[in-house]
Amino acid sequence: MVIIQTEDFDIKTEYDALRTQTDEGAIVTFTGLVREHYDLANDNAGKVQSLYLEHYPGMTEKCLQDIAEQAAGRWQIVASRIIHRVGELKAKDQIVFVGTVSAHRADAFAAAQFIMDYLKSQAPFWKKQTVSGSANWVESKQSDSEALKRWQSQ
Repeated sequence: MVIIQTEDFDIKTEYDALRTQTDEGAIVTFTGLVREHYDLANDNAGKVQSLYLEHYPGMTEKCLQDIAEQAAGRWQIVASRIIHRVGELKAKDQIVFVGTVSAHRADAFAAAQFIMDYLKSQAPFWKKQTVSGSANWVESKQSDSEALKRWQSQ
């Protein structure tokens, strides 16, 4: 299941939704938060006041569904759940939830990490952060692109 929403989500509710779908042995979840410091290498970068996420309705959901289907094609997962928030978020707000279910933990972990790596680099979200009163669009990180390389070689 793929959900794009402005409102916050409850981790327990999302976990329970995965758990009721199956009696398999492994559930892996990941929750991402808006970081206070986007540029950790630059001490003078300042704290993130807000992060505004835009998306293209319809296209974004399809892309996220494609990512989930790719994960299901690589690993034996019986269910997955992706929630990504859009709109205005503050530092420390929850921004993304990924959950995967499998009979075995290795598949559940790998699928969840694959989904997150693809979300970070392939999902059509546009992010504008405000730091010290100045807003700018966030560019893709080289580290996110590099994370994809290990999946593309497998």
